[in-house]
Amino acid sequence: MDELVDILDTEGNLTGQSLLKSEAHRLGLYHSTVHVWCYDEKGFVLLQQRGKNKINFPLMWDISVAGHVSAGETLEVAAIREVREEIGIAIVEDQLKKIGVFKTEHLHAKDFLDREFNYTFLCHLSRYTPLQKQDSEVEALEWFPLERFKQWVEKKHPDLVPNLNQRYEKVITEIESRL
Repeated sequence: MDELVDILDTEGNLTGQSLLKSEAHRLGLYHSTVHVWCYDEKGFVLLQQRGKNKINFPLMWDISVAGHVSAGETLEVAAIREVREEIGIAIVEDQLKKIGVFKTEHLHAKDFLDREFNYTFLCHLSRYTPLQKQDSEVEALEWFPLERFKQWVEKKHPDLVPNLNQRYEKVITEIESRL
């Protein structure tokens, strides 16, 4: 889905310009995304296998929930919306714990330079909460033991979306500190 996103400068500040997401990618302009990592009290982390029709990293394992922040939308509202859309559950703002911001840049194609500020949150969930994946975006959802995820990160597992800016290590450390 193409949506309006707010354009950011290289420091992550709003420029006052909004463009369609596709245009931001085509022009290589910075914009905001939210990343929500779901975990449980037993040390499991929810990973999403990206949809087979995704332009970037199809069928690779990644963040529990991720998505673009629409123009004028707060980070928290975007995170709550994306959780509802991608895994089918309703959460509230108090469940989100912001753990960092990662500036990423990835050239996917000649006309697709993805420059983002990834606002990253943790969300504690029960592993037994019924999930409903968004078929157009998500191929599969799986609760991974944190140790297995750590091994995948350490070995740069080929089925895992590339780890930009050591974001996976930060997520692992933050989850471990809460167990």
